[in-house]
Amino acid sequence: MTILKEFISNITTGISITDILDILVVAFLIYKILGFISNSRAEQLVKGLGLLIAAFFASQALHMYMLNWLLRSTLNIGLIALVVIFQPELRRGLEHLARGSIFPTRAQLEKTDAKRITDEFVKAIDGFSATRTGALIVIEQEVTLGDIAETGTVIDAEISAEMIGNIFYKGAPLHDGAAIVRGDRIHAAGCVLPLTASLDLNKELGTRHRAAIGITENSDAVVLIVSEENGVISVARGGRLRRFLDAKEVEKLLLNLYLKPEDETGRFSWLKKLLGGGKKDA
Repeated sequence: MTILKEFISNITTGISITDILDILVVAFLIYKILGFISNSRAEQLVKGLGLLIAAFFASQALHMYMLNWLLRSTLNIGLIALVVIFQPELRRGLEHLARGSIFPTRAQLEKTDAKRITDEFVKAIDGFSATRTGALIVIEQEVTLGDIAETGTVIDAEISAEMIGNIFYKGAPLHDGAAIVRGDRIHAAGCVLPLTASLDLNKELGTRHRAAIGITENSDAVVLIVSEENGVISVARGGRLRRFLDAKEVEKLLLNLYLKPEDETGRFSWLKKLLGGGKKDA
């Protein structure tokens, strides 16, 4: 017991608050990096890179000089190539890090405005699905899509089912492109989106769905898609596509999007609770 107490005492006296904070910050960064890697093409790359590194150390330990030299040269050149090949992922990762800031970067909507906008979206999307009218609606989040908006026509219109219907009406000048929604306004329409480079998509998916996935791979936008062929409603987010939604699911998705926890409790709700401001009435 004496030895155990001395051991614990040596550990506790040698660790300061700064050391604990340092460990927590590094652990958090590793957790976020692993989370980002698991949701991108980089996951398979990291696995392959890990195998190369393991083979490098194994060849060094076994004195396999030729293989060790080859692996060392591959890793040196490969690290530079990775920056070029995975530039979109690196950019998205830095943007994701910036969005994790404690400072709000996008104005939140009032609950009544969020409910009204959601109802207008649902009404329009449901109508498109029934009439098999193709639609592509990009809801901008914290990453500004100014360069994408420049490829279309800036209209700065109020969000309404009628306006959305006019934009995507067959034969309308702007119906072939995407509409970009910024806050509580339709910012632009007829916009051209970048196509995804993924080869793992269903062959049934056309250009509209590939464009929706493409813009969400490079931004935090949420995209609503209605298929012109079969009227299927889909949503793209974070480079992933979810299909066969109904009106209720679209409504729930939009309400969760506009009515974030920050809207009701604030970003610093944990601090308010700590100071006693988050107590409930008995």
